[in-house]
Amino acid sequence: MGSSLGQRVAEVPVVRIGGRGAPASRDMLAVEEPLEIRVGHGPRHARRRHSLTVTMRTPGNDVELAVGFLFAEGIVHGPQDIDGAEHCGPSAGPLHVRNLVRVDLAPGVTLDVTRLQRSFVTTSSCGLCGKASLDALPRVPPLPGSDRFIVAADVIHALPETLRREQAVFDRTGGLHAAALFDADGGLLDVREDIGRHNALDKLIGARVLVDEVPLSNHLILVSGRAGYELVQKAVAAGVPLLAAVGAPSSLARDLAHDAGMTLLGFVRDGRFNIYSGARRVRATTGRDLAAQSGVQPLPTSRSAQKRA
Repeated sequence: MGSSLGQRVAEVPVVRIGGRGAPASRDMLAVEEPLEIRVGHGPRHARRRHSLTVTMRTPGNDVELAVGFLFAEGIVHGPQDIDGAEHCGPSAGPLHVRNLVRVDLAPGVTLDVTRLQRSFVTTSSCGLCGKASLDALPRVPPLPGSDRFIVAADVIHALPETLRREQAVFDRTGGLHAAALFDADGGLLDVREDIGRHNALDKLIGARVLVDEVPLSNHLILVSGRAGYELVQKAVAAGVPLLAAVGAPSSLARDLAHDAGMTLLGFVRDGRFNIYSGARRVRATTGRDLAAQSGVQPLPTSRSAQKRA
């Protein structure tokens, strides 16, 4: 399911302006290749095939990416819904990358192709680009109301450095996003990299779906960039109670996190972070609740929640 570093990194000639060294040089870039996700469904004696989407991704863990994508869309809920998943099609290009993954659904799993219709290409920057309509956006149920998952502030401060040490392709290229899964004590459990931030998260969650370890109710996820709506949606679907981002969240991401009861952190770097929702799950090193310590009041109900009220 993985791929070699050679399939994820490409060496290219460059001309360097300024600085030291020869102007003619070489540089390492993160590979970006299209991945088509096809789904087989229906009775085993009469399988139907559909191409759901093409996403631009960095090769590696492609089956996990496809499964994570299908999970976030609500098509599969665990390994029991999957008959099989594999790369297919010929190798392409000088890096010999296979750019097609087929996931065969269990016979009892239905597929509403009309609702899931997308444009032909999903860019590497946006996991929701090309939705045919607002109605096609995945439905996100609220997280369970339990507050037993609590993380100390000093644990959160240490997360970015832990992630950074594991970013093998980023070290070579400086051009990749990452998503990492941690326990409440800051222990790193898994990490995935991709040129697309939503792809990295799909790979991370897809790996857990395949081994039947969702919901991830006793885990937190750190993403290396900003936290947009699609990242919060995927994390909530996986039952993650706390999503932390090195960058900023969007307003819609904050609204979704608040409505779902998720803890959303932004600007987690340089010994600081902001809590945008769910402050009750973060405590100071002294053991006191950060929300009470800092005087943070409950966040106002979002516009989307007000409309539903």
